[in-house]
Amino acid sequence: MEQDYIKLIFGLKLKQIRTDRELSLFGLSKLSGLSKSYLNEIEKGKKYPKPDKIAALSEHLDVPYDDLVSLKLDKNLAPIGEILQSKLLKEIPLELFGIQESTLIDIIANAPQKVTAFISTIIDIARNHDFSRENFFLASVRSFQEANNNYFEHLEQFVIKFAKTYQIDLKKRIQAQELEDILVEEFGYTINNDELEIHNELSDLRSIFVPKSNTLLINNSIDDAQRTFIYAKELAYNYLNIEDRLYTFSWIAFDNFDQVLNNFYASYFAGALIMPRQSLVAYLKSIFEKRRFKKSTFEALLNNYNVSPESLYQRATNVLPKDFNLRNLFFLRFSHQRNSQTYNLKKELHLAKPQSPRANETNEKYCLRWISLRVIQQLKTNNSQHEFDIQISNYPSENTSYLVLASATADPFIHDAIRSVSIGIKIDRQLKGKVNFLEDKSIKTVDVGVTCERCAIENCKVRRAPAKVLMANLKEAVTAGVVATIQKKFS
Repeated sequence: MEQDYIKLIFGLKLKQIRTDRELSLFGLSKLSGLSKSYLNEIEKGKKYPKPDKIAALSEHLDVPYDDLVSLKLDKNLAPIGEILQSKLLKEIPLELFGIQESTLIDIIANAPQKVTAFISTIIDIARNHDFSRENFFLASVRSFQEANNNYFEHLEQFVIKFAKTYQIDLKKRIQAQELEDILVEEFGYTINNDELEIHNELSDLRSIFVPKSNTLLINNSIDDAQRTFIYAKELAYNYLNIEDRLYTFSWIAFDNFDQVLNNFYASYFAGALIMPRQSLVAYLKSIFEKRRFKKSTFEALLNNYNVSPESLYQRATNVLPKDFNLRNLFFLRFSHQRNSQTYNLKKELHLAKPQSPRANETNEKYCLRWISLRVIQQLKTNNSQHEFDIQISNYPSENTSYLVLASATADPFIHDAIRSVSIGIKIDRQLKGKVNFLEDKSIKTVDVGVTCERCAIENCKVRRAPAKVLMANLKEAVTAGVVATIQKKFS
């Protein structure tokens, strides 16, 4: 353990013992002969006493010397001890959110029992919802994106410099071969298209990078758009001088948070390279200026870049907040097996809080009125390659509406699976001032809920479960109202 944590644990134990003995710092100072300020520094984890001082504290507090210096904590402080010994504070990306580790340690030292109770609660919730270390790091990256409105100017500028250095015309559609040439000629890559085909166990992986030989193994079943994105990520790792990185895509393991964060940076760079900000903003403006919305116009936007629908929707979450000041938006990605009735929300981003819908871990049924789920059904019915649709989703219970665009495609890496991606923008004064086609009558307005269990929409033809959560909440509200009436009557 690091010396700082050893000092903190000793301080926590001393403070607990002192308070158990009902001693003030002044009282312990008088009893032990150590100054009050010195004892205060010890309890805050800023100083560690010398053996003779520990011996004095041991004698006057009637605690065995070995127990006092032991790193073992009783059950009240055990959760904090576990966190300190696991070095979780070192893994939490505190600096991303402007928090100093010393500040957090001070909070723990000043109110150890309250912090312990809070941490225990968080740990219990995490265990009950199978919240893993991976989920924690992904949630941290997502919060980092949300805090920055998912826009990173330094990465945008790196893309412009990269394009200039390697003479890439950002006004033209970028092809995989152009990026492959740079990887091979400039960074000494060897591209292997055959090895992954031999291993059935690796069918879910798109690529593996072997750093010792600079070999990039590619899944040969991917299309040119996916290959282009993989090449762009590899160029990002090299151009940005990122060494602490992940070597598989999709990634299967990581060693630390930096690898997860760097993976996000590389993905952002790739999206910004393939879909340059300037051209994408100009294209979106031309769509927003029209009085009527045409699906063909959006499909033309998709075809303008060598990307998957998901990459385009993700990239839109970068430029809409920055260039259109549309910050009240969300991004969702669902996964669905053709022969099932289950829809799994695999990825989400919310630039405003609170905002629905969000992933739930209670096995509730997502609302089938969402365009995100309807395009999946359309793909199944039409047996097509890509389904796109648009609607205005109105949440009556929240008095909020969103303009939602959604696409569904077959998942190339999971047998008989479909994925959908969608972006929703809150309909407010800001959006109305930017988008002219909101009054287009061809865009349906649909009342939606979050989950069937919480939805108040009556006579819903696609309801999959009774509104038991809503009914329970209403019952509680009625009960509380009756109790309030009785209280007033007999007061």
